[in-house]
Amino acid sequence: MARHERWVMLTTLVLLQVVTIVTGVHVLRDDLNLSTLTSGPAPTTPTASPEETPPVPVVTAGPVLAQLPARAGDGPLPTKGTLTRQLTDALGDKALGDRVGAVVIDAATGERVFAADPETGIVPASTTKVVTCAAALAALGPDARLSTRVVDGASAGSIVLVGGGDTTLAGPSAKPGAYPRQPTLATLAARTAKALKARGTTKVTLSYDASLYTGPTRAPGWKPNYVPDGEVTPVHALTIDAGRQYPGHSRPRVSDPPRFAAVAFAALLRGHGIGVAGTMRPARAAPGAAELGRVESAPVYALVERALTYSDNDLAESLARQVAVKEGKPASFAGASDAVHTVLQRRGVAKGIEVHDGSGLSTRNRISADALARLIALTAGQPDLRALASGMPIAGFSGTLGNGRRFTGGDSKGQVGLVRAKTGTLNNVNTLAGLATTKDGRLVTFAFMADQVPSNAEPVLDRLAAIVARS
Repeated sequence: MARHERWVMLTTLVLLQVVTIVTGVHVLRDDLNLSTLTSGPAPTTPTASPEETPPVPVVTAGPVLAQLPARAGDGPLPTKGTLTRQLTDALGDKALGDRVGAVVIDAATGERVFAADPETGIVPASTTKVVTCAAALAALGPDARLSTRVVDGASAGSIVLVGGGDTTLAGPSAKPGAYPRQPTLATLAARTAKALKARGTTKVTLSYDASLYTGPTRAPGWKPNYVPDGEVTPVHALTIDAGRQYPGHSRPRVSDPPRFAAVAFAALLRGHGIGVAGTMRPARAAPGAAELGRVESAPVYALVERALTYSDNDLAESLARQVAVKEGKPASFAGASDAVHTVLQRRGVAKGIEVHDGSGLSTRNRISADALARLIALTAGQPDLRALASGMPIAGFSGTLGNGRRFTGGDSKGQVGLVRAKTGTLNNVNTLAGLATTKDGRLVTFAFMADQVPSNAEPVLDRLAAIVARS
C-alpha cells in the first residue's frame, strides 16, 4: 500500500473521529484509572436514563484495519536488516530499563520479523486485557450478553435481584450517552413493577443474589491502594455503575456493591408504587424460579471494545469471570485464570501467558512479548476475535492513545492514526502491544514490554511502534 493511500485512509479516519467527538465520545481516563476526573459530590441534576439516548458511535475501522483480514498479507515484508537496526537502536534507550521484551510478527504467516528477548515473561500491566478479551470472545462468542434479573423468592411476596456480572449496569444517577449502550436498573425496576402489578402484588420483600462469582474479591498482586484510589471495585456479580458511588467519578468505590445496587433498586420499585418491606439480605435464587424482569448488556464484542479502548478494569475482571462460568470452573480469580488458559490453549496461544487477574493490575502476571504479538495476530484470520483489534485504541485519536500524551514526539507523531495498540502502565511498568500496516501495506503485530522502567518509557514505546508502522 503506497504512502499516499495510507494518508487517504487517515483523512477518512480523522473525519470519523470528528463525528465521534461531536456526538460526545471523549477520553476520561489514563491507562490505570478508568476516569481522570477527581472525586466530588454526587450529581444533583436529574439525568435521563441511558436507554433514552441512542448509542454513541465509535470508530471501529481505521487504516490499520482496512479490509482486514482479506488483505492481511498484501505487500512485501519490511527489510529485516533496516527494521532490526532501527528497533535495536530504540531499544537501547535507558528509559526502558534493564528488562525489555520486543517482538514483531507478520500477521499472515506468523513469521517473526524482529525479536529481542521474546520469551521472557514480563509484567504486562493492562495489556493483560488483550488476553482476557481474546478468551472472552473465544469462549462466550461475540454476540453473547450478560443478564441482570429479578425472580420470585422462596416465599409468597418475596423477590430476588440476581446479578449476572454486568458492570455496565447503570444506576439511577448515571448520565446517558455511554458506549456501548448500558442497561439500566430503572428499566429493570419498571419491568418488574409491571409484572408484579399484573399479579395484583403491590408489596414485596427484596433480597439480592451475587453468588455467581466466588472467592476473594481482590486479586493476588493487587496493591492495597487500588480500591481506595478508584482503580477498581472489589469484584462482585451484582453492581451498578461499576461500584462507583457517584457515576463519572472514579472514587469513592462503594464498600458493598451488591447491597448498594439492591437499595437503589428498592427505591426505584417504590417509585413505581411497589412497597418494599423488611431488611434486604443476600439470598440465593432458586433454580428455575419464575422471572419477573430482565435487562441485558451490550454484546460481548462491544464490551470487549470498551474494555480495551478505555482500559476498563472492572469490565475486564467480569469478562474473565464469565469465561470461568462458561468453562464450568469456579468464577473466582483462580478459576478465571485457569479458564482463560484453557481457552487460549484450544487456540494454540497459551504458551508464555500466566495471569492472576483479568485487568492486569496484578503484579504477579507474566506474559512474553511473543505471546502477546501472536495472540493479536489471530485477529487476521479468526473473525470471532475481530473485536480484539477493533477495540484497541488508535494512535493519537482514541482511548488510552488519545489522551494528548501519546504519539506526540517528533519520532512518532507522523504515524498518528496508523497504529492500533493496547497500553499498559503500572509503577515501573510500560507496555504496548498491537498492530500496524507497514508503508507497503503489510499487516504486522507487535509487543514492546518493559517492567524495570526507571520513570516513564511511553515515548520510547510510541517510537518503537512508529518505526514498525513506517517500515
